[in-house]
Amino acid sequence: MQRLVTAELDLELGASIDLILQITAAQQVPVVSEELTFTQGDRVYTPTEIVDQSGSRLHRLTGESGLLHVRYEAAVEGQTSTSRTSDLEAITYLRPSRYCQSDEVFQQARRQFKGLHGYELIAAVSEFVASSTTYTPGLSHGTDSAVTTLMTGQGVCRDYAHVVIALLRAMDMPARYAACFAPGLRPMDFHAVAEAYFDGAWYVIDATRLSNRRSLVRIATGRDAADCAFLSYHGGYVGLTRMRVDAIVVPDDVAGDDLAPDLADVSDPSADDFLELVQLA
Repeated sequence: MQRLVTAELDLELGASIDLILQITAAQQVPVVSEELTFTQGDRVYTPTEIVDQSGSRLHRLTGESGLLHVRYEAAVEGQTSTSRTSDLEAITYLRPSRYCQSDEVFQQARRQFKGLHGYELIAAVSEFVASSTTYTPGLSHGTDSAVTTLMTGQGVCRDYAHVVIALLRAMDMPARYAACFAPGLRPMDFHAVAEAYFDGAWYVIDATRLSNRRSLVRIATGRDAADCAFLSYHGGYVGLTRMRVDAIVVPDDVAGDDLAPDLADVSDPSADDFLELVQLA
């Protein structure tokens, strides 16, 4: 299964600014080709690539005042190789974090999911967050946390992921945040999901029900959105004047204009059985 992913950002820089972007496929993703460029008029920037412990690739540069064009495109083929999760990682993803205050939702989680473990716990938390939260673009704030979302009952993908993670951690199941490209996502954007650690493997939970988990392409992994922001900056003003994200599944065999049925299913969110245990491909 091949997936083509693209990201285009136009950034208005008010001064010389330290920029850090996470918009590329993660290190462990089987990328067969990719191109990442930073241009400003005739100037081409060469960023420094930093890879964190989870394989997230951060690209850092100092941009000067003016309009900066960021372009990324990649072709991904096949499945992502899985690596062993260390005891330290598992412990890290059990702890409360900035947007996933598992300590603050502890009592609610223990009452609501009492006696549930393993698959039953994952399924119950996924179903609860999916049914109790309304997807509301434009109403969520960057400072909203799992506690905020539980109180308001509304949010976007990052908010859904934060609630899932906080509840699972409160039930002693390691859980983490993943930023992804998501073929079939509507509206198309960078997407966020949760992952739960069970029986030695990480399983994807998308409580928004807006993606097909079998086609996701990992960008970044962390405790919550603070670790996986597609853009962070220091030292001045940055305006995001334009952003375009796209991701598609490319069929191996095209008959006329019709996608092969199995690939059509992979890129169709409605074809995902969201109670099935699925790993990030």
